[in-house]
Amino acid sequence: MSQLPVQPAWRLADCPEQLRWLVEGLWSEEAVGIIGGEPKCGKSFLALDLAVAVAAGIPCLRRFTVSRPGRVLLYPAEDALHIVRRRLEGICAAAGVALSELDIQVITAPSLRLDLEADRVRLEETVARLKPRLLVLDPFVRLHRIDENVSGDVAPLLAFLRELQRRHAIAVVLVHHAKKGAGAIRAGQALRGSSEFHAWGDSNLYLRRDSNDRIVLTVEHRAAAAMPGVTLELIQRGNALALEPVQSDHQPQHHVEPASVDQRITAALADGEQPRPFSELRTACRVRTTTLYERLAAMIAAGLVVKSANSYSLVSR
Repeated sequence: MSQLPVQPAWRLADCPEQLRWLVEGLWSEEAVGIIGGEPKCGKSFLALDLAVAVAAGIPCLRRFTVSRPGRVLLYPAEDALHIVRRRLEGICAAAGVALSELDIQVITAPSLRLDLEADRVRLEETVARLKPRLLVLDPFVRLHRIDENVSGDVAPLLAFLRELQRRHAIAVVLVHHAKKGAGAIRAGQALRGSSEFHAWGDSNLYLRRDSNDRIVLTVEHRAAAAMPGVTLELIQRGNALALEPVQSDHQPQHHVEPASVDQRITAALADGEQPRPFSELRTACRVRTTTLYERLAAMIAAGLVVKSANSYSLVSR
């Protein structure tokens, strides 16, 4: 019988491996996890916003930078396909991108049950063929006929998704409902059914309504500190309907003059011969992600900056 590997304690690594993000602050790379909340809290909108952001390489919720964009595979088990398309188009309109340009593949099968071996095989073969960066399954309750309160029934389904993540190096988002009237319980423990759900996730996003009926997003990670809660609103502008972060009542709004940001961008792009990725520009300019995106878009429109892939450079004069 082979022995277990051992190593002297003094030779163990003295610092943890650096955490890598799929969506900075929201979802770690190749993480499995839950988007949870009570009905009508915007869970599906948040899942679709993640899908658009990863496929387009743009900030999720117009705030959280995507580090590694790529193909998204989506199974919307609860909503009609025309509703899914309309929601995606609304989010794309709010984000300033075209749905037709995004690599979001939608599973259109009328049913997909993770408790059936044949359906698990079909899902894995689809993932193997398409090689998505992100798999979104919405919601869990439509993906089985087990008792969600029985750990022995839930654990094998979550284990399958974990194995799918490991085998194909993808991130998996599972949308799941919270118990009704669970507003006073810690978000992760308010999930409906077995405690397996809360323990399973590497990155978990929870939505709930506060006493003022505002949607509040809280984030938990297995390997990173949680960030402060973010207040969201479901905003309609024309035909676009999407979740948007709103300024907290107790946090002052900080404005950066657009001209000074433009000067920082120009200086950063002039400092070097190669185009600079967005992440480098954000570090060099020391401004919020949304502000930098807005100013880059304005400078591109003015013919001052050109974008290639996910990098930027000054227009030669």
